[in-house]
Amino acid sequence: MRTFLEACLHTDAARYNYGITHGIVSGAVTYVHRVLDSIDQQLEQGADAKLAELVELANLSAIIGNLFRTGIVKSSDNRFKSNLPHTYPDLLANHADCVDFEIKVALENNKPKGHLVKPGPHLTIRYVLADHEGNYKRGKENRGNVPWIWEVRVGALTEAHFNFSNTDGDSGKTAVINAAGMNALSVVYFDKDRCPLVRGLA
Repeated sequence: MRTFLEACLHTDAARYNYGITHGIVSGAVTYVHRVLDSIDQQLEQGADAKLAELVELANLSAIIGNLFRTGIVKSSDNRFKSNLPHTYPDLLANHADCVDFEIKVALENNKPKGHLVKPGPHLTIRYVLADHEGNYKRGKENRGNVPWIWEVRVGALTEAHFNFSNTDGDSGKTAVINAAGMNALSVVYFDKDRCPLVRGLA
């Protein structure tokens, strides 16, 4: 299993909005990393490859999102529960202090996106591909084969926080969280050693 580095910074607030807490977020991140390590261990024995080498990046992002959802449930003492697959929203409140959440995942410094504009509370996760020890270098040519979550944001989005595309010839409906939307979300988990940005948290 990978060595977990103590390089991740969290806000000082013990509790975030909507029932999400410091412990829930950090527990979910740890859960994702541990499950991915377990999957890679099995794949390397049978296929001599890691998960990130066998699936497309879009599918890898979806897997990370699904694992993060399960990690939230497990880390929250069932204050949240998972919705059915491919059903909006991803997380359902299971306590009076909590609200339903949509989860979006993106690689590196890309802005998370979906097929439809979905206003409301969101959890966004961004990750990079480093090596097993967490060594990361910016640039597509330097990508490793182990996903590491570098950022989690929490907050509520409005319709104005999405750029929606549905033009002729497009690959399909796309609703990308825009810069204003990302700024409306609070950074609650940040790993500076694996941040793909040259500077800042944009």
